[in-house]
Amino acid sequence: MELTTTQVWMMVCAALVLLMTPALAFFYGGMTRAKSVLNMMMMSFSAVALVAVVWVLWGNSMAGGGANVAGLLGNPADGFGMESLIGTDGFIAAGYGATFAIITVALISGAIADRAKFSAWLVFVPVWVTLVYAPIAFWVWGGGILGADGAIGSVVGEAIDFAGGTVVHINAGMAGLILALILGKRRGFGKDPSQRPHNIPLVMLGAALLWFGWFGFNGGAASTAEEAGLIWINTLAAPAAALLGWLVVERIRDGHSTSLGAASGIVAGLVAITPACANVSPVAAIGLGLVAGVVSALAVGLKYRWGYDDSLDVVGVHLVSGVIGTVALGFIALPVEGVGGGLFYGGGFGQLWAQLVACVVVMTFTAIMTTIIGLAIHKTMGFRVTEEQEVAGIDLMQHAETGYEFGGLGTGGTFVPHPATSAHLKNQDLGKKTEPAKEKINA
Repeated sequence: MELTTTQVWMMVCAALVLLMTPALAFFYGGMTRAKSVLNMMMMSFSAVALVAVVWVLWGNSMAGGGANVAGLLGNPADGFGMESLIGTDGFIAAGYGATFAIITVALISGAIADRAKFSAWLVFVPVWVTLVYAPIAFWVWGGGILGADGAIGSVVGEAIDFAGGTVVHINAGMAGLILALILGKRRGFGKDPSQRPHNIPLVMLGAALLWFGWFGFNGGAASTAEEAGLIWINTLAAPAAALLGWLVVERIRDGHSTSLGAASGIVAGLVAITPACANVSPVAAIGLGLVAGVVSALAVGLKYRWGYDDSLDVVGVHLVSGVIGTVALGFIALPVEGVGGGLFYGGGFGQLWAQLVACVVVMTFTAIMTTIIGLAIHKTMGFRVTEEQEVAGIDLMQHAETGYEFGGLGTGGTFVPHPATSAHLKNQDLGKKTEPAKEKINA
């Protein structure tokens, strides 16, 4: 069987989406403190490994590859290990779906940067992908309860989510909020200037690679050349407008526009256009991106007012812009062959109602399930590092290495901890037996 153009296109797009998770590692890594960069990047890379294994064994079946189980999920026993796909072209779609699951769980890590145990994260990832991501993906894309024939979709109408506004961004944003609340605030949250991003060029590189990969993220499911072209232009226009909107907010509010704001604005616009990329006009995409950039720029400051520590603004960017992009379709969705569409095209309130219900259902389910999973881990093995480890640096204490050789400690990339590091790992007391090493670590 020869590869079709559509199959080649999807394979290329899957590779682009897979690149987005290492890009996220750069983006998040640069936004953390210098002594947390490796841990932050490891959370993304470990997500690739864990989700890939889960997806092959049972995740793909649960997200739509298995028989429908009451509209709630696909039967995980159907095609366990993808055995049933051997000799078919089903591996292409399965691989594309895996990359979405990977990036979704990786996004969550930004909300708990600088304070999460790596071992707890390794437990959280496969459990969350199995119990939260896979069912929601099935509900929206696999013929589940939010689909046209599902228990909810058949009543309120089918929500539009072309590339993951609900499945990816609202899902990850809500999960990030729940975990941030469970783990609590970082030491010095809102007061410690060292919690500012340590490497803005790394953030900008990550944002650029995310934008590059997003063309595959949004375009992989395009069925025609016309649809693919519209998606491409919208994926260009929305983040461009969002970048400008974010910079304007910073200029008015703070008196200057920042590189970090530009990078964050790009991501906000990409998030907002994700569910809408194939269903809005380019002019509407510009408007959508502008709104997302402005609102997310304002929303990231809410964590200081409301007292939740969303370290890298997963809530302010992904949850907020994900809701904006999903709900906006109720207003600006193009009619299909002259029928339906959003309010601005005379389509009535039907699509808006469907979009709102989908948002509420996903946020509620994600909040409940993530609370159960997060608390179970936190109350058993513990989800947060000790205060001593947080002060010394999570890279050093969780991975026995550092991202940069600032103090001559000799732990940059070594497999054997430096003697001073070993003393810290054994004593967990920075104020007594290992005072000289403390000075080096904090240098």
